[in-house]
Amino acid sequence: MALKITEQEANGVTTVALDGRVVLGEESNAFRDKMNQLLAAGKKNIVLDVRNVTYIDSAGVGALAAVYHSANAKGATLKLANLGSRFKEILQVTRLLTIFETYDSDAAAAASF
Repeated sequence: MALKITEQEANGVTTVALDGRVVLGEESNAFRDKMNQLLAAGKKNIVLDVRNVTYIDSAGVGALAAVYHSANAKGATLKLANLGSRFKEILQVTRLLTIFETYDSDAAAAASF
């Protein structure tokens, strides 16, 4: 199943919703490309809504870390919202949970900027 990526902007905050699997190949590449496009367009406040991510593998985790690094390098802030228990567990194991600000809803994440 292909990864579906949608974005919306409100009050200077871009919310990117992921739906599907973030895995090696086309999906993780599409995710990385989309995020790089947003950063190149000068988006500084980004919320990543992961409520509909059904699976993330090591390539997806690597893409997430790379996007976080790119955002920081461009002066942007990337926050995560709607983490499921499995997604949160993967971020804990990889210690990425310590670098991301996480929120229970995309609205709470957007309001934190």
